[in-house]
Amino acid sequence: MSASSITELGILPSGHLHCFVTEVPGDISTTATIPAVVDRAFGRSLGEGLFALAAQKNNTHLSSLYRYWREFACAYMTARCQLPRSDQPLKALTFSAFPHSEHFCTSASPMRGGEYLSLTTLEHAWQTMDQWLCEQINSTDASLAAFLQQHAPHWHQVGRVCFHLAENKQDPDYPFAFMATYTPQLSHQGSATYQPLGRALQAYADRKQKQQLMNLLTPVHEASKNSSIIKALLDSGDIYHPLAWTPSEAYQFINELPVYEAAGLTVRLPDWWKKRARPQVSISIGGTNIGKHLSADALLDVDVSVLLNGHTLSQEEWDALMASNDSLVFLKGQWVEVDKQQLSEALTHWKSVEKSVAREGISFIEGMRLLAGSPMDLAEPLNDQQQEWTQVKASSALQKIVDNLRHPDHQPLLSIGDALHATLRPYQQQGLNWLWQLSQLKLGACLADDMGLGKTIQVIALLLAMQQHASSKPSLLILPTSLLCNWQNELTQFAPSLSYLVVHPSQPGLSGDKDTTPSQVDIDRYDLVITTYGMLFRQSWLLTMSWQLAILDEAQAIKNPGTRQTKAVKQLNAESRIALTGTPVENRLTDLWSLFDFICPGLLGSAKQFKQFVQSLADRARDQFAPLRSLGQPYLLRRLKTDKRIISDLPDKTEVHAYCQLSKKQAALYKKAVHELTSVLETQDGIKRKGLILAYILRFKQICNH
Repeated sequence: MSASSITELGILPSGHLHCFVTEVPGDISTTATIPAVVDRAFGRSLGEGLFALAAQKNNTHLSSLYRYWREFACAYMTARCQLPRSDQPLKALTFSAFPHSEHFCTSASPMRGGEYLSLTTLEHAWQTMDQWLCEQINSTDASLAAFLQQHAPHWHQVGRVCFHLAENKQDPDYPFAFMATYTPQLSHQGSATYQPLGRALQAYADRKQKQQLMNLLTPVHEASKNSSIIKALLDSGDIYHPLAWTPSEAYQFINELPVYEAAGLTVRLPDWWKKRARPQVSISIGGTNIGKHLSADALLDVDVSVLLNGHTLSQEEWDALMASNDSLVFLKGQWVEVDKQQLSEALTHWKSVEKSVAREGISFIEGMRLLAGSPMDLAEPLNDQQQEWTQVKASSALQKIVDNLRHPDHQPLLSIGDALHATLRPYQQQGLNWLWQLSQLKLGACLADDMGLGKTIQVIALLLAMQQHASSKPSLLILPTSLLCNWQNELTQFAPSLSYLVVHPSQPGLSGDKDTTPSQVDIDRYDLVITTYGMLFRQSWLLTMSWQLAILDEAQAIKNPGTRQTKAVKQLNAESRIALTGTPVENRLTDLWSLFDFICPGLLGSAKQFKQFVQSLADRARDQFAPLRSLGQPYLLRRLKTDKRIISDLPDKTEVHAYCQLSKKQAALYKKAVHELTSVLETQDGIKRKGLILAYILRFKQICNH
């Protein structure tokens, strides 16, 4: 069985982008495969690999991970190609030229070390790619244009032809004006100087510079292959003269903007087009009084209207939009972009939804899915066109709650007085506020702080807050057996006022192996009941009791949804569920689904629904996993030790190497194991060979008292 190596992009703990080379068996498929030319480029350098990604003419054959980094590399190439051309050596671009930093931080595809992705990561990758390109061009006599023409033809822009579209307010029948210009040279200030394209015919003809004229007009001819309006202008010769256009002609021209840019043309549009007015079907989720009764069982109101610049359109204004035959309509003193079909279909659909839920509303889970940009049933997400004409937002009351969950540092501090015999760090206080609000809303939470940041102390503080607010029920804590003593010690040290019961064979009385069901009254005498994952099978009454909180420590124990242990944990009856883990996603996204199936059952759908949902996100052209991140963010709080905003006084890790000699007995065993492995490997290959190597590595560690 042959094996192959793949290049996988990921983030190192230092925050730098890195190429990991991994060997996989030949019969195991992977979503991280890339074209051989790109794989070889990454093998030479990270900068060359990113350039090779940008040089790919399409991304349909790439995985979601490489589509994400290709989009990043294309953003750099766009910034580089938009600079004025010069024969001078290239100077490095600054990171301030990068226009989409927040977008790339929030819509990143899942990747190895993804939790370390930050603005610094993107800045370093940007500079790495820029340094490589500058070195390649500056080390030769070639220009940027020549280099791109050879290595990335679709990025190559020949000449500086520019299409201009402006308003023509003097003529109501032809309210737009079109003109094609070219840039023969740069001004003294370094900006482009535009001349009517018609002058190029005479200028280059007089100088007998036919090749330069052909180079100048090549992008226009390339654009005409995919643009009917430019083809007509070329055939008639009107492209060399200023023209007056109707709204329909102007809108057709604007919609073909990607075609012109792909051909290497520059386009200048009216300033209002970037922030163009566009009516949207607005769906408001929540209601005015939702804050008083919000919970996982709450029903949310749905209100549908049509908005323009934040203002509701009247019936007369809506009728005027629908009556127009143009896609650009002058309304309320401004040009408004209209897609009558998309608007009408969206309004009809959401009005029917509003009518069907008028009596009862939609469930909390369905509302949260809609607010995250996902459909109510986690089916196929809205396409780009549907999203452009539809706006789903939370009501002001619901938005305030969601904002507090997304930004726990903005919440007022929750005081627990002297009951806690410790001082919480600021980020721990924020974690307490966040846990408290979610538990009061009867929603689940996953506290995913790095190991060592004090997840235990934050939960103990939450239990004290529950005690002070006269919680009528005890909470249940489930953990690995190895952590029993640790929790008991910390409860005794930091919260002596909390009464707790340990249900485990190591404790006397009720906690034995025999399943003895106590009464709810007996259990209610305690603030906390502590047990282990294994005891859920021996003490089945733990699954029938009603708990205030169900808390899982080392919650990665339930990452496999098919195990008996995971199924038992998810049967717990609690008003709110909390998971503590430093690794919410260890290997695959199903880890995340299993975790959320415990803390917020139903939010991510069934396992089958979630798998289909993730696949549909991976197939999206952009912002692939933004809906999933947005959907889970309010219920997951993760802080890293590497973030100096969390612990500014945390010293850097210090490593001290200590070399220990093996004893004679260890050395003999080690030598014997090496000879055994050498002998066995001669008769094995493929995956069995790899398995043997892993097994003997473990044996070597055991021999060395690892």
